[in-house]
Amino acid sequence: MTLSPTLELAIDLIRRQSVTPDDAGCQELMMSRLAPLGFAGENLRFGETDNLWARKGSEGPLLAFAGHTDVVPTGPEKNWAHAPFDPVIRDGYLYGRGAADMKGSLAAFVTACERFVTKNPEHRGSIALLITSDEEGPAQDGTVKVVDTLEKRNEEIDWCLIGEPSSTHQVGDIIKNGRRGSLHGYLTVHGVQGHVAYPHLAENPVHLAAPALDALANEFWDNGNDFFPPTTFQITKIEAGTGSNVIPGELLVHFNFRYCTENTAESLEERVVAILDRHKLKYDLQWHLSGRPFLTDKGALVTATQNAIRQVTGRETELSTSGGTSDGRFIAPTGAQVVELGPLNATIHKVDECVKVEDLDTLSEIYEQVLVELLA
Repeated sequence: MTLSPTLELAIDLIRRQSVTPDDAGCQELMMSRLAPLGFAGENLRFGETDNLWARKGSEGPLLAFAGHTDVVPTGPEKNWAHAPFDPVIRDGYLYGRGAADMKGSLAAFVTACERFVTKNPEHRGSIALLITSDEEGPAQDGTVKVVDTLEKRNEEIDWCLIGEPSSTHQVGDIIKNGRRGSLHGYLTVHGVQGHVAYPHLAENPVHLAAPALDALANEFWDNGNDFFPPTTFQITKIEAGTGSNVIPGELLVHFNFRYCTENTAESLEERVVAILDRHKLKYDLQWHLSGRPFLTDKGALVTATQNAIRQVTGRETELSTSGGTSDGRFIAPTGAQVVELGPLNATIHKVDECVKVEDLDTLSEIYEQVLVELLA
C-alpha cells in the first residue's frame, strides 16, 4: 500500500509515546519538515512541557495552526485490538492512540504547509504553528504560557485554526467557532463526627448538605442564547465517611459549570454561595476557572474555513460551540479569531482510537485551502 505524505507522517507521530506531558520527539519531527520551508522554530519549555513556536515570515497578517502532541493514557493495553503505539491500518482506518486527537491533524498541518509554500513561495503575511505537549494535562505550562510569551514581545496572531477533532459524521460537517466556559468548585461541608448510634451528639454533613446540593442541581441558570446552549451544573465527585459505624465529620463535593455568555464566572460563584448560605451550611469553597467562554462569530477566518470545506468536500458546515474546553480559551482573549476543525471525534480518548485514512488527506487539503483563502 502506498502511503500519502499525511498518512505517513501521522503514523510516525503515533509511534512516539507522547503521553502527557511528554512530547517524545514529535515536535522535533514536525520541525524537521517545516525548517526546509523557511520556518524558524523555537522550543519554549516550561516545567515538563515542550512547546514549539514555528513561524515563517515576519509580516502580518499571521495565521497560526495550533495543536498538541500529547495524548491521554491508553488504559490497559490488553483491551486494544492492536498495540496503541504501533499504528495499524485496517479496513480503511488508521488505529492508534492520538490518531484522531490529534496527531492526524498535526500531520495534516505540516503537509498542507508543504504544498502551500511550494506553490506560493511569495505568499503574503506569515504562517505559524503553535504546538504544545500540555493540552491533555493541567494545561498550565503549554499554550497559555506560549501566548503570554508572544504577547510580551507584541507578536500578534490574527487567525488561529486549532486541529481539535470537531467533526461528527463527515470531515468538516462541524467547526467549532467558540467554547463554553468551564468553572470548577471544590466544596467542603463541615459537620461533627460521631457514632451512628448517637446521632444527637453529631452533625452529619451529608444530611445537612443534601438539600443544598439538590437546590444547586435543580437551579435554573440561564436559557443560553443564539450561540451557546444553556449553562449546566454537574456534581463530579462526592466523598465522605470513614466506616459503617461512623457519622462523617466532613463532606467533599466537586462540581463543574459549563457556562455560556449569559453568565460570568463571578455571577455563578455568587449564586452558589447564596444557595449554600441559605441552607446555613458551615463550609469552605475554592474555585478554579479553567477558561472563560469565547466566540468567533463572523469574520475572515470563519468565512475562509467554510469556503475551504465547501471547495474541497462540496458540503456546507455547521458552526457549533458544544463540547469541552480547548486551548482556544487561551488564544481568543488576545483578540485572535479562532476556529477548530479536525477529524471525527467518535473515538477520541477511547480504546482503539482511529481515524479514516482518506479523511487525513481531505483534512490536509482543507487546511491548504484555508491558507489559499487567507494568504495567497
